[in-house]
Amino acid sequence: MSQAPRIIIIGAGPAGVRAAQALVQAGIRPTVVDESRRDGGQIYRRQPEGFKRGYEKLYGSEAAKAQSLHSDFDALRPHIDYRPDTLAWNLTQGELHTVQQGEPHTLPFDALIVCSGATDRLMPVPGWHRAGCYSLGASQIALKAQACAIGGRVVFLGSGPLLYLVASQYVQAGAHVEAVLDTAPASKSWAAIRGLLSRPALAWRGLGLIKGLRREGVTVLQGVTPVRIDGSDAIGAEAVVVRDAQGRERRFECDAVGLGWHLRAETQLADLARCEFTFDEVSRQWLPRIDADGRSSTAGVYLAGDGARILGADGAEAAGRLAALAALADLGHAAGRATYEAESTSLQRTLAQMDRFRQGLAHAFPWPHAQVAAVSDEAIVCRCEAVTAGELRRCANPADSGLAIGDVNRAKAFSRVGMGRCQGRFCGHASAEIVAHASGVPVQMVGRLRSQAPVKPLMMNTREVQA
Repeated sequence: MSQAPRIIIIGAGPAGVRAAQALVQAGIRPTVVDESRRDGGQIYRRQPEGFKRGYEKLYGSEAAKAQSLHSDFDALRPHIDYRPDTLAWNLTQGELHTVQQGEPHTLPFDALIVCSGATDRLMPVPGWHRAGCYSLGASQIALKAQACAIGGRVVFLGSGPLLYLVASQYVQAGAHVEAVLDTAPASKSWAAIRGLLSRPALAWRGLGLIKGLRREGVTVLQGVTPVRIDGSDAIGAEAVVVRDAQGRERRFECDAVGLGWHLRAETQLADLARCEFTFDEVSRQWLPRIDADGRSSTAGVYLAGDGARILGADGAEAAGRLAALAALADLGHAAGRATYEAESTSLQRTLAQMDRFRQGLAHAFPWPHAQVAAVSDEAIVCRCEAVTAGELRRCANPADSGLAIGDVNRAKAFSRVGMGRCQGRFCGHASAEIVAHASGVPVQMVGRLRSQAPVKPLMMNTREVQA
């Protein structure tokens, strides 16, 4: 190209930081758009200015990695167009539409690297709509960005590495964790073990978190089935009730609950970019199709990090760098192409190893789809619109509604599921499982909730319009 290419990175987490670093090293000044006020993403979220808690207390076993990423980004800031506290709310041909403090901006680009990250994957549990029920990510935000716990006696319920990491971070911070309740069985399949052994040190670290929690006196149960979250509208959550692996009902008193079943990729922007999606059988979710370098099916759009594949922070760093180098090579940037040719094979090999580990985790901590499909009719699935599981089943069952649906988007049209503030982030996967089970078809047959702009609620400019 005759002039420097215009490259935009969305997200300043591990993938976005490493993508920006690769571009700056090649002599490019990228624009970095981030919804958060400070860099680090969710896993390495920075505490606000003026807060003095140390890295060990804040990030636990990930302290060194968090500090390295933060230091590297601080060094990059003079060399990038950094736009924090900015929402990327829409994509059109060659243009990214953002809003910052109520002011809209349209940013043209030659290449777009989407590092949108992931959010908690949530399962509806009767009573989870009450005050005091948070996602694991929200529990982390409270600890890292607000220096407080979500409650005085906290129960964590879900599955996956994040469940144990957040619980451990709470214990490290001095919070009282009543119990950690995992729906995944304690015994792991050979497919899980084989995948986890692709990164033995990380697998061992995860076991260390579980042992550390038990050493601190925290009750850790595996193979549980959620029954309900007791409480009232006036007080909020008061206890979590589960059946343990032996079928016995157990009740844990608490005043707050952290919920999460691994992660779901944030794919709304990829959807608006008209990227093709494929169904991932192992994780039971739709993911955008990418090649080994992070190229999507839409020319000029690259996807990296957990927004494309849930590979964790280490995988996100490698994917972000590779996607940036691939973009430079595709744009004909000489220095970028040389670096791409020198590093791409090694980075691809690293990501392949990370993907084997990802599949191992998915087998070790499976999404409890059978439990989701069997949730009681009274349970609220969509908290924004107060849609119950019974309403979804009536939409999906021709005998009840007279409407043969079998499609989650038609269920959305009839029930309003996924039309609220979260735009289906909290309820989309569970809704698909319930609709599929009620329709008697595999979950991939009912599709996925389609995205539309704005991907999140917008802050509107309230200045008076002159006549």
